[in-house]
Amino acid sequence: MDDYDEDEPNIEEQEFHNNVREQIIFLLLFLLLYLLSFALLGRFKRKGREDYYSTDEDEVTVYRISTWLCTFSLAVSIGAVLLLPISIISNEVLIIYPNSYYIKWLNSSLIQGLWNYIFLFSNLSLFVLLPFAYLFTESEGFFGHRKGLTARVYETFTVLALLGMVVLGMTYVISALIDKDKSSFQTLLNLWSYYLPFLYSCISFLGVLMLLVCTPLGFVRLFDVVSQFLIKPQFLRDINEEFYACALEEECLRRRLKHVQNTGKYYVSPAPMSMGLNGPFQDDDDYKLPDSLLRLRNGELQSGLGQRLVELESKRKVLDKQRHTSFLRRNVLHPVAMILLIGLTVIAVLLVVQNTLSLLIGIKALPLSSKQFTLGVSSLSKLGPFGAALEIVLILYLIATSSIGLYTAPVMSRIRPRPKRTPFCLIIGNCAVVLILSSALPLLSKILGITNFDLLGDFGSIEWLGNFQIVLLYNLSFAAASTLCVVNKFTAKVRRELYARMLVFLGICEPPVSVPNTPRPSVVKYA
Repeated sequence: MDDYDEDEPNIEEQEFHNNVREQIIFLLLFLLLYLLSFALLGRFKRKGREDYYSTDEDEVTVYRISTWLCTFSLAVSIGAVLLLPISIISNEVLIIYPNSYYIKWLNSSLIQGLWNYIFLFSNLSLFVLLPFAYLFTESEGFFGHRKGLTARVYETFTVLALLGMVVLGMTYVISALIDKDKSSFQTLLNLWSYYLPFLYSCISFLGVLMLLVCTPLGFVRLFDVVSQFLIKPQFLRDINEEFYACALEEECLRRRLKHVQNTGKYYVSPAPMSMGLNGPFQDDDDYKLPDSLLRLRNGELQSGLGQRLVELESKRKVLDKQRHTSFLRRNVLHPVAMILLIGLTVIAVLLVVQNTLSLLIGIKALPLSSKQFTLGVSSLSKLGPFGAALEIVLILYLIATSSIGLYTAPVMSRIRPRPKRTPFCLIIGNCAVVLILSSALPLLSKILGITNFDLLGDFGSIEWLGNFQIVLLYNLSFAAASTLCVVNKFTAKVRRELYARMLVFLGICEPPVSVPNTPRPSVVKYA
């Protein structure tokens, strides 16, 4: 009997081993995300004299530490984006293989701990690490003290503490305006239990609002972005003929530019008398040049010809790329990609409409939830693994469209990171923006009904998620804005043409007159 008791595993020992295994998994996952984030920052960060070529050891150390902090926050952002996909995949795997020995490590405690770590590190990065990184790079040390790394650290901590007091005071005032009962001096002493969650709740509200504004714009801009990387089908065009014509035009224009550079004057017949119509004594080369370009002289002419030559070179390269692309890739890949994007957009809008109706009827509860979720009990979708895979694709589609919509907006395009040319202050700002958006992605996915997975940890305890008016307003705004943006994208040309025809029909304006291409006599050019 005693031998049997010795062979039986101890519960505390088993919990200890499970905890150690989970921490090792978290550490390996974080190291993988950290290496990915470090490579991503290295692609965009500018290697300037202040951090890379600097001869000051302290300056190099400051920028190195700040880079580590930005890399940490970017790794947390990627982890926040992957929270829902990892959780959904884990639930489906446990349903398919409930008794498998090789996935015993995958349990509810592991996923719950992952959500808790992402929430903790998101707060730490947003309120401590990124402000410290920015203040550390801008610090010089207090006046009258010896310059060095220690003085810069003292100044950074002092300014960060003062900034924290200002933010805490503003949080106290905002919370007092919203809820007077919970705002008191004794509540102020309980900083961790009320004010920091309230501050993160405000930041998450701002992040979800940014996602709602940027995602419909991203739905439209993503079609243009995909069209830049994929070759459009050309069913009624001869690509080889257009390529040779463009190459001949480029060579002719290159010779004309060389002649202008040597002589300083243009030697062809005079500029045409009317805008848009070339004279009868123009040769074949001049006929394709814009009329505004033919009126230029000397330096302006040389500049205009050079700009036109650059345009022809880019056009020739595009035609050459289309010419060497396979028939299947040129005529099938682009339509399939467009149909796929339209399908994902329509599915996302339909899911939001269904979620809105469910909220109005009372079938679906509000996304506020603090219950412990158990993995492997039932599938989150009625379609099973296919529905779970569709949810993951839609979640990744949301973050992709929101990022494109954010960085193509007129204001945010100024701070958009560019490869090898992004200053370090913009690196810090972009890390903060990406962290806000990525940490708000699980909230948006749950609010819009994209997924049925419960918000675990402190993500589900954000107070404004229990407000019916806010959740309903978010759903209605997203569905309306997405529908209007997509409809406006695909009907803009038709509406413009109908408007022009209506003006012609009412007699407000005259129809455009098309000039026939009359044969032009050939002329002799004299050098």
